[in-house]
Amino acid sequence: MRKARAVLVSAVMALGVSLTIGATPAHATAKLVGVFKDSSECQRIGTLGVTQGWWEDYSCKWEDRYRYYFLYA
Repeated sequence: MRKARAVLVSAVMALGVSLTIGATPAHATAKLVGVFKDSSECQRIGTLGVTQGWWEDYSCKWEDRYRYYFLYA
C-alpha cells in the first residue's frame, strides 16, 4: 500500500507541475513544492518552510480533480 501511495503521489506531483507551468497567473512566480492529503499537513510544511528560510510565503490549494492539497511557495 505504501508503494502504491508513493507512486500515486509522484504521479500527481508530476502532473501538477506539468499543468501549472504557464497555466495560472496566480502561481506564475510560485513553484510546486509538495502534495498533501491533509490541509493541516500542507499548512505545517508551509509554515516550516517559512521558519527555516526555504521560502518567504506559501499557499495550500485544494485541487478537487486530484483530491490533494498542493503547496506552492
